[in-house]
Amino acid sequence: MDVEKEYERWLASPRVSEEDKKVLLAMDQTKKNDSFFQNAAFGTGGMRGRLGPGTNRINIHTIGRTTVGFGEYLENALGKEKAHQMGVAIAHDNRHCADEFTNECARILNLMGFKVYVFDALRPTPELSYAVRRQGAAGGIIITASHNPKDYNGYKVYDETGCQLVPSQVEDMLKFVDRLPDELSFEVPVADKKGETIVLGKEVDDDYIALVKGVQENPDLPKKDFPIVYSPQHGASYESAMRVFQESGYEIIPVKEQCVHDPDFGATKSPNPEVASAWELSLEYAKKHKAQLCLMTDPDGDRCGLAYLSSKGTYERLTGNQSAALLIDYLLSERKKKGVLPRNGVVYDTIVTSSMGKEIAASYGVGCESFLTGFKFIGNRIHHYEALGHGPKFVFGYEESYGCLIGDFARDKDGVQAILLYAEMALYHHLHGEPLDVAFDNLQKKYGYHFTTLKDIYFEGMEGSATMKRLMGELHERPFTEIAGVKVTAVSDYLNQVTQYADGKVEKIEGLPTSDVFKFYLEDRSTVCVRPSGTEPKVKFYIEIVSKDGVGQEEKAEAIYQDVLSKLGVKA
Repeated sequence: MDVEKEYERWLASPRVSEEDKKVLLAMDQTKKNDSFFQNAAFGTGGMRGRLGPGTNRINIHTIGRTTVGFGEYLENALGKEKAHQMGVAIAHDNRHCADEFTNECARILNLMGFKVYVFDALRPTPELSYAVRRQGAAGGIIITASHNPKDYNGYKVYDETGCQLVPSQVEDMLKFVDRLPDELSFEVPVADKKGETIVLGKEVDDDYIALVKGVQENPDLPKKDFPIVYSPQHGASYESAMRVFQESGYEIIPVKEQCVHDPDFGATKSPNPEVASAWELSLEYAKKHKAQLCLMTDPDGDRCGLAYLSSKGTYERLTGNQSAALLIDYLLSERKKKGVLPRNGVVYDTIVTSSMGKEIAASYGVGCESFLTGFKFIGNRIHHYEALGHGPKFVFGYEESYGCLIGDFARDKDGVQAILLYAEMALYHHLHGEPLDVAFDNLQKKYGYHFTTLKDIYFEGMEGSATMKRLMGELHERPFTEIAGVKVTAVSDYLNQVTQYADGKVEKIEGLPTSDVFKFYLEDRSTVCVRPSGTEPKVKFYIEIVSKDGVGQEEKAEAIYQDVLSKLGVKA
């Protein structure tokens, strides 16, 4: 795109507010380039980016144009009359401009003839997924930037199954978006009859919370002397999570400073449960109240994390891979005891997830299917077998990035379900005299020591985007044959959809859409996955080291990472 031409177009447009024009005039060249070098794009988590004026920003104009395209996509997919009658459910979290964007989406869809369901206040992402299904809506929209910093917002879309659109659907939707005039010139197609707006309230909350409580395996476990600290990170899960915990009988201590729906995230250093600094205040609370467990959901309530009181008397955090492995083992063992473990059960994970969960599932006779990163693929697979009427029975779905699903009444990862089950799992081990570090070590003794780490490097702005493309292009041209002195036995190239083995054998990757991702399999069972983020300007490196004793794994992972960076010519 011609940055200067696009910049001048925005300055000259009567649709751009005087306030936004002041922001534009104050931009230096770097900000100008980043705001206009491309259109805001759909990634693994929808359309997400920094707030502000510009084609590469989240604002009322880029949101509005996309909403018209989404409405036309639904009209084409379901028929105009049916889509209008079914309607669209819309929700938002605590982000800046969330109310404004929600109202604009509702206004546009009403003008197009759609019935619109909106909540009376912010709600977590999984409840939006559930609401689409409950109301029999044609689709859904949630305004959220998940765990991104405060200057971000975003836009995710769902189909009638309550699942985020998968790439083939996004591609179809974007055809309707792309044929519209630009974000400052498009017009809303006005229907003969305007659609109505229906406000969703307590009845949806009550139904959702009842279903969440229903995922418990052992709801009657004694909960005395098991205090839990909980933080919603200023986000949308506070009310839902507190109800679920209290109605389930847990002693919950909320991190009150982080229970305010603050779009500036004023009482936390990071709203992302994956980041250590996000836990500082929670751990202060834990020490003060002698808590057994700390739980956290991210701002839109689809991800969660946990920290626990260890056998050493210290508070330790579990990674998404570790916590999911413990939960898989707990769920499957309890269902096996009760005789309700399905013979054709299946766990869903992703290609960047640790292999430990798959090995645990296999020991219980449960299968595992792996997908590209993005929970939409898991939700879509659940619907596929549901519509088929036969096939594997869904047991559990998860990603390494603290996202999982137990009850499939929602079709997106559900942090509220997850923290309830994590609390129960931790309580179960506590009652058996096992802190979670002991319980996890027992798993590792049985299935091998699996050390996983995620590294990432940011590539900001127009120059950064070009660098990311160059790096991935070089991998396609010259994939690694060894990493840190260890032979690469196979390379999966998900863009070209082939796995190339060191002995020359080539296998086609079946059943997955194309994605610019590489996964390297090393001779010693280590793996390295290289993937550009679909929501932020960075490249992610997922490394797993597997051994019998766990000795030196962290050092080995760091050596692999540094060698990969060296080969790519990048500095951390």
